Amino acid sequence: MPLRIHDTLTRQLVDFVPLTPGQVRLYVCGMTVYDLCHIGHARSNVAFDVARRWLQATGYAVTHVRNITDIDDKIIRRAVENSESIRALTGRMVVAMHEDFDRLGLLRPHHEPRATEYVPQMLALVSKLEDRGLAYAADGDMLYPVRRFKGYGKLSGKSIDELHAGERVAVAHGKDDPLDFVLWKSSKPEEPDEVKWPSPYGLGRPGWHLECSAMCQALLGDTFDIHGGGADLQFPHHENEIAQSEGANGVPLARLWMHNGFVNVDSEKMSKSLGNFFTIREVLARFDAQTLRFFLLRTHYRSPLNYSDVHLQDAQAGLRRLYTALIDAPLPASTEPLNWAAPAPAAFAAAMNNDFGTPDAVAVLFDLAAAVNRAEPGSSLRASLSLQLRQLGGVLGLLQDDALQYLQGAAVVDGAWVQEQIDLRAQAKRDKQYAQADAIRQALLAKGVVLKDGPSGTTWEASHGH
Repeated sequence: MPLRIHDTLTRQLVDFVPLTPGQVRLYVCGMTVYDLCHIGHARSNVAFDVARRWLQATGYAVTHVRNITDIDDKIIRRAVENSESIRALTGRMVVAMHEDFDRLGLLRPHHEPRATEYVPQMLALVSKLEDRGLAYAADGDMLYPVRRFKGYGKLSGKSIDELHAGERVAVAHGKDDPLDFVLWKSSKPEEPDEVKWPSPYGLGRPGWHLECSAMCQALLGDTFDIHGGGADLQFPHHENEIAQSEGANGVPLARLWMHNGFVNVDSEKMSKSLGNFFTIREVLARFDAQTLRFFLLRTHYRSPLNYSDVHLQDAQAGLRRLYTALIDAPLPASTEPLNWAAPAPAAFAAAMNNDFGTPDAVAVLFDLAAAVNRAEPGSSLRASLSLQLRQLGGVLGLLQDDALQYLQGAAVVDGAWVQEQIDLRAQAKRDKQYAQADAIRQALLAKGVVLKDGPSGTTWEASHGH
């Protein structure tokens, strides 16, 4: 079946047909780098990482762009609070972002433009909008008049009047309409000099929405295949991107729009004001990165995601079951092509071609793991099924570690010492000293080590609580 993707603009599942056969141009809105990345960032970026991986797995050459917002009000405010330069703050946060995302197994984008590197392109876009009657000056700023763009509201599916009511927008001094947004913001005397750029409109800096329009046009063209981001960006950010880009160029910005759902914490929307806000680093201090990635993929990218330690623990147990099926399957020495006509790969492909349906794809992994466990140890069938499990997991960025090392990795013990205890227990069992053998098992369990007795002997792994 062809790849079908839910298009936010048309609110329908559509057959994906790229502008250029065999090539996909993908733009995903990135981070505003004034603080550490949180679970919402992890959710969005894992979703689009998997979308990219699936596009590549099905033969497309993907150009992936993810921007960095390194200038805006929050960044200026945080830098002033920290008594550091904008460049120092954003530099630290970009390094931290890359560390977090690398741990989550995210593929690096092909282009990662920073807003501060594209100011000339942004000014050129403002000039073009001005020539088309889609920019006006007010109180030193350059604003976009939304009522002059007849398509405004099409992404959110609401008229301007409905947006007024729904967003409760306040009337701002100097604006023709409360929904009008800033293209170019005039500098304030108290702002640092490093956020002041010369322009035909005076010293200032770009509006937040402007940067994405300029950068995606510069790197992907006036029209590209997929524009993605979190549901919170649908309005006003992406709506305003459409108004700017299509108002200036007269052609659609993106052929298709994708938005991932919100993250809830114990059924309440994640928010700093509610105190239920978690950074990626806080979560990874308690759970390994693959568990977090697996947890995120068990829910469809468009659905709300409910975060809790209980759900993460359940995800951890599930991932360990998959790795346990691979316990006697060494990492392949070379990559063999996956036979997509085989039953499990075919079912996996059907799930992924249905709007990147990772929950159904994960269900295929569990069915495949069960088939591995049923197959005769050492048989060619078991080896073949194990390889399929590892390869399909790899499409999701999972199951690429040595199984035994992964299962043992969370235990803070000396592996050689554990093996000594296993040998002592085996001797105790041979001597029919069953109480002693059980005592060794319990002592290991107290240190976070779970023993697994099988036909080929005893192995061990870290317990869930360690």
